[in-house]
Amino acid sequence: MAMPQHSNPEDRLLSVAEHEMVAQTMPPALDQLSKEALQALAKRLRSARDRARRIGRQQKREIRGKGDPKGAVPARDNAGTEAKAQALAEAVTRVTGALRKLNAPSQAELTRKAAETKRAAPVSQHPGAGTTASKGMQPKPSRRPTAKSDPREVGRVSQAGKVAQAKRDR
Repeated sequence: MAMPQHSNPEDRLLSVAEHEMVAQTMPPALDQLSKEALQALAKRLRSARDRARRIGRQQKREIRGKGDPKGAVPARDNAGTEAKAQALAEAVTRVTGALRKLNAPSQAELTRKAAETKRAAPVSQHPGAGTTASKGMQPKPSRRPTAKSDPREVGRVSQAGKVAQAKRDR
């Protein structure tokens, strides 16, 4: 009896149910799913991924001799379980990206929101006259923001200077 030849290594790693879930995350099928179906698929994929990760961690502990064997034979290798968890994690990433695209606002909504924000911004009632031609010098206001210092900080620094000078004078 001939062994089945798997063209995709994921076919060998995943169970039938997991393979069907991962197949739904590939681009042609992924675009046809509704938002609710995507959310349900993401939930199932996350639980399968978490289970594979949990089993992989348990197998790693068994290999290192830290944990009791869960099966009849102690685990000797967990590469397959780790690869399964990686394949499921990649499927979760694809579904999450598709959900993010569905929930993202359209360009028209972004433009509308920007226009509303611009209209709602306060308008200065009396703008400054700016520079005008006249005789003599005119004060030029600074465009830099004024930094207000805390008066307690000023007092603390000057008092520290007085204390330091008093120590030197002794």
